[in-house]
Amino acid sequence: MGEDMDGYTRPVSSADDTRVLVIDDEAPIRLLCRVNLEAEGIKVLEAADGTTGLDIAREEQPDVVLLDVMMPGLDGWRVAEELLEDELTSGIPIIFLTARAEFRDRARGLDIGGVDYVTKPFNPLELAPLVRELLTRLARGERDELRGEKLAELRSLIESE
Repeated sequence: MGEDMDGYTRPVSSADDTRVLVIDDEAPIRLLCRVNLEAEGIKVLEAADGTTGLDIAREEQPDVVLLDVMMPGLDGWRVAEELLEDELTSGIPIIFLTARAEFRDRARGLDIGGVDYVTKPFNPLELAPLVRELLTRLARGERDELRGEKLAELRSLIESE
């Protein structure tokens, strides 16, 4: 078992037992994530809406959540806030996976507590390496550094506009 800076204890995962929860209302996106992550030996859990995603996250304790922002009902922002406010799920890293590519949306995702932001369309072959790198860095206690890097990337992009 490993404990990160947030006190969330999770098993130290190998590729065979890493679990990713994909919360997205679009079935083709969930399928794309599932096929590509499972091809790399990562177990995928799915939720078609925010409420179901919260329930699965609390029950299954995935290693990572891939979370769409724009969903009917409970949107991704609120799902992320609830995950991070709940003692059971507050340490689960969130990667926002969404078509909202505006700087303010990316900044909001990081500000809420997400650790990364992937915009649609995305290269599905990059998901498994992204998840593995994220988990490796979090296991080393680099959550704050990772978020800082993402914020620096955003600042750099804004300045280059």
